[in-house]
Amino acid sequence: MFEEQLKEIRRGVVDIVSEGELIEKLKKGKPLKIKVGFDPTAPDIHLGHTVLLQKMRQFQELGHEVIFLIGDFTGMIGDPSGSSTTRKALTRDEVILNAKTYQDQIFKILDKERTRVAFNSEWMDAMSVADFIKLASQQTVARMLEREDFKKRYQDEKPISIHEFLYPFVQAYDSVALQADVELGGTDQIFNLFMGREIQKAYVLEPQVIITMPLLEGLDGIQKMSKSYNNYIGINDEPSDMFGKVMSIPDALMWRYYELLSSKSMDEIAQLKQDVEKGIAHPMEVKMELAFELSERFHGREQAVHAKEVFSKVFQARELPEEMPEFTLSLKRPWICSVLKETGLTKSTSEAKRLIQQGGVKINAKKVLSDELILSSGTYILQAGKRRFAKVEIKG
Repeated sequence: MFEEQLKEIRRGVVDIVSEGELIEKLKKGKPLKIKVGFDPTAPDIHLGHTVLLQKMRQFQELGHEVIFLIGDFTGMIGDPSGSSTTRKALTRDEVILNAKTYQDQIFKILDKERTRVAFNSEWMDAMSVADFIKLASQQTVARMLEREDFKKRYQDEKPISIHEFLYPFVQAYDSVALQADVELGGTDQIFNLFMGREIQKAYVLEPQVIITMPLLEGLDGIQKMSKSYNNYIGINDEPSDMFGKVMSIPDALMWRYYELLSSKSMDEIAQLKQDVEKGIAHPMEVKMELAFELSERFHGREQAVHAKEVFSKVFQARELPEEMPEFTLSLKRPWICSVLKETGLTKSTSEAKRLIQQGGVKINAKKVLSDELILSSGTYILQAGKRRFAKVEIKG
């Protein structure tokens, strides 16, 4: 029944444009073509990427055709989404090398037998100049400058290269070539996704439904997960590193990770959250369950068991003193530097700031990367320097 499919599809999404169109497609009872594009601009996939991969897996389990599109052509242009400058163009060799590593990694989540891997160079390399001019004629410069990142760069008198305007057209034409019924993308891809709908209409095709997924916050709990922010968890990270990084995320962020990354049902997650709120379960125990699930998914059960043992032994036993001061803080804005000062781990916020910048502050055994970090409600083990520890409960 389409109602049951729709309930699963809605999980974790930001928006569906339009849900009515999706329902009509589902009612036909035929497998839909689900398109997701990834530009191989870096060799590794991190947990932020897997938000889309998890949704793709859900569609596979619902019986639909998933197309993992590798943008080996678009990768040489560089997606301008969210960028304040022109991205460095990659060579064909760099793109192909990165694409190979993507294929090695995605099947840790996707069902290989039910995944179609496509490369957009298949149709873009064959497109004539006349065909490309026809494609580019479907939009105006004014329409392109409605895009927020382009608009801001234009207003700030920062250069916009002509080839950057072409990126949305190529991504949109991918939907024409694949005759996509649905395209998934992050909230930073909204302009490109809508362009796909418009270009499909221009080529007399039924427009795709757009499903936008949230951008997963990284370890700092502030910026989106990204290698450039050094706040990511790579799916090829060593099992113990992956386990430890998951354990370092703020307690409040844990529920977002559960919703977007876990295979548990929303009812199971709601029960876990209720158990924590009632004091039946400890946040650390619940977070360890999540860390174990993710480690097992990408490295297997044996490695996950070992990673859990390493964490328990090293981070919970060896590095922590038998006794440490405990604090309960109710702060309107629990800034990490204020918390360090309030607990006496540093004499002032300026000292805290310097110590963080020197890499001398840890939360739950994970180095603090930003002196602008705002803590969520939860319980933390803070370490300043080598020997100063405190257990802190932050109340909202």
